[in-house]
Amino acid sequence: MTDVSSTTLTPTEFASVVTAITSAFGDPTRREIYLFAHEHPDGVTAAEAAAHFDLHANVARHHLDKLAGGGYLEVHRAARSGAGRPSKVYSCAEPEIRVQVPVRHHDVLITLLGKALAMLSPAQAEQMAEEVGIEYGKAMAGSMGEVDGGRSFRQSLHAVADALTAHGFAAHAEKYDEGLQIVAENCPFGGAAIDHPVICAVDRGMVKGMLGSLYGATRPATESSLPQGDDVCVTAVDF
Repeated sequence: MTDVSSTTLTPTEFASVVTAITSAFGDPTRREIYLFAHEHPDGVTAAEAAAHFDLHANVARHHLDKLAGGGYLEVHRAARSGAGRPSKVYSCAEPEIRVQVPVRHHDVLITLLGKALAMLSPAQAEQMAEEVGIEYGKAMAGSMGEVDGGRSFRQSLHAVADALTAHGFAAHAEKYDEGLQIVAENCPFGGAAIDHPVICAVDRGMVKGMLGSLYGATRPATESSLPQGDDVCVTAVDF
C-alpha cells in the first residue's frame, strides 16, 4: 500500500485518502478496537472485543469487519474446538501502526495493461479486464475472511464499498429505484482509464468478484464512469 506521508497527491486523490481514512477510523470506538487488536499479535475475536469494550457482539463484529474491509486487519478462522462454525479471528495486517491508502496503482503497469487491452477487440478487452477484476475481487474478499457467503446483499454491498474506498475509489453504496448501486467518486487508475476506458471493466469485475464471495452471484453493470466524462462512477447491482 502507498504510504500517504511520502506521496504527493492531487486534490482528488487527497479527497479519496481522507474518505478512506475517515471510513476506517472516523468512529472512536473503532479506533480503540483497532488498537486493541494491535496489542494482540495472535488476533482477537468479535466476542473478545465485545467483552473488552462492553459492546454487543454484532456491534464489535461490524467494527472489525469495517477494519478488515479497509485492509487494516486480516481475518482467519480459529481452529475448531467443538461443534459449530469456527470463530473469525482478526489480527493486524502490519506489525507497526501505519495509516496507508493505495491511491496509485502502479501507473506504469496500468498504462501497460491499457495498451495491451487496446490490441484486442473491444469485446475481448472488456472480457479480459473484467476477469482480472473478478479474480482480484475474490482475493480481496478472501482477505476479509469470507469466501462462502453468509452476509445479506445489503451488508455485502456496503463491505464492497468499504474495500473499494480503501483502494482509492472513495466509494459508497446507495439505493436506486428497486435496487442498490455503488458510487465511486475517484478513479485510482488515473489517466490510464481515460486513455483506455475499457479498464473500467476491472472495477465492475472487482465488485462482481467480491460480491460473489461475500453474498453470491450478482449482475453488476456500469451505469456511468469518470473516464467517460460522467461526474462519478456508478455500478448498479442486480441479484
